[in-house]
Amino acid sequence: MAAHAYLLDTNVLLAALLAPERLPPEVAAGLADASNAVYFSAASIWEIAIKRSLNRADFDFAPEDIHRLALATGFTELPVKGEDCYPIANLPWHHRDPFDRLLVAQAQSLPAYLLTTDSVLNQYSELVVQLTLKS
Repeated sequence: MAAHAYLLDTNVLLAALLAPERLPPEVAAGLADASNAVYFSAASIWEIAIKRSLNRADFDFAPEDIHRLALATGFTELPVKGEDCYPIANLPWHHRDPFDRLLVAQAQSLPAYLLTTDSVLNQYSELVVQLTLKS
């Protein structure tokens, strides 16, 4: 079986780290398979920090803890580089969230499958895979 590359959006990153039982079993298996590359974007840590600063109840954890846990889990941090932002200028406006638009551009640049819970993002590319997390 060929190895795959996955980029986790913020919601999927949090589920993978804090509540992996919420992931579909085939996704959890893919993330655990050492032959696959699993990435998280520095933009997700930035998004978590912003939501934490807004005192959102669903972001009751420190961004540095999520960052350390992602690295300890074996996920690879994907920095945000200037050239990652160039493709965003040409993306259609299916979605207005700047973090999600950056993740789409990063997934296309790698390339990697972008695992997301956002149903709008799959309009961008066949690389976007929408997941439904268990409650």
